[in-house]
Amino acid sequence: MKAILMTSAGSPEVLALYDIDKPELPSPLHLRIKLAAAGINPLDTKLRNKPVYYPDKLPAVLGCDGAGVIEKIGSAVTRFKVGDTVFFNNGGLGDEPGCYAEFTTVHEEYCAASPANVSLQDSAALPLVLITAWEALIERVGLHAGQTILIHAAAGGVGHIAVQIAHHLGARIAVTVSNQKKTVLAQGLDAERIINYKEQDFVQETLDWTDGKGVDVVFDTVGGETFLRSLNTARVGGKIVSLLATPLAPADVQLARLRNLSLCYELMLTPQVMKLHDERIRQRKILEQCRQLIEDGKIGVLVSYALPLAEAQQAHHLIEQGGVMGKIILTM
Repeated sequence: MKAILMTSAGSPEVLALYDIDKPELPSPLHLRIKLAAAGINPLDTKLRNKPVYYPDKLPAVLGCDGAGVIEKIGSAVTRFKVGDTVFFNNGGLGDEPGCYAEFTTVHEEYCAASPANVSLQDSAALPLVLITAWEALIERVGLHAGQTILIHAAAGGVGHIAVQIAHHLGARIAVTVSNQKKTVLAQGLDAERIINYKEQDFVQETLDWTDGKGVDVVFDTVGGETFLRSLNTARVGGKIVSLLATPLAPADVQLARLRNLSLCYELMLTPQVMKLHDERIRQRKILEQCRQLIEDGKIGVLVSYALPLAEAQQAHHLIEQGGVMGKIILTM
């Protein structure tokens, strides 16, 4: 089969197309999946640059998001049959092979049936961003109807999904974007307040929107200075959930304490990294809940680039240049 192998840490040029053997089923509970596409995530470029999960496991296949058709099942599989279509988040972290390949293997408990109204290729863009946004908004901060939320980078992969989940939950939504195209996207997602942070002070705009009180919840997908300034956008007793390691100096901690803010973090890969089987099943159930919302027309995915597998280098360059709206996929 064709696969993109990472042969060393470095620039996108360390990714190359090879012919390798199809993976065999590692257990009676595994599926072998003929992939339609692999989703590209910023995580992939970070692992490629500094492969912390690959100390002794090169060459490696990156890519933790995939969707495809089941080609073979293990003898103990009960949830699926050959020919079923699935999407999943699995592999690509240095243990199990990832999805930059024509075939991969996945434990049946970690796969969900793919949405009926989304192409199998586009479905590959969904797992990581769905689970991330769901865990952040529902499980970390308990967002609910009537609350106000500020979502940073609303046109990005996680951001545009988070806006739709927040809308489904009945929250009032303010977002930050960086240009007119992204403003139009946010308008289409029914954000109530759209802030172009390159032209407007998002702190002041958020306070104006909330009559000086601040929002109930901030979803930080950017980190750095954006996170620090966001401490001033949350109401007293508000909540901030971040996807990034945050640069908190003692003065920042004191500000958060003074305002009684609840700070929390979201890393959806923790169950896979720490091999937490039950937690991975819980995440699969999130995909199943989201699949229903997708089929009901409440969540959609924007795929801005669908590149052939051989162009993995270009996909990584696009991610690292920044500014991509929605997601990028590699098609098989």
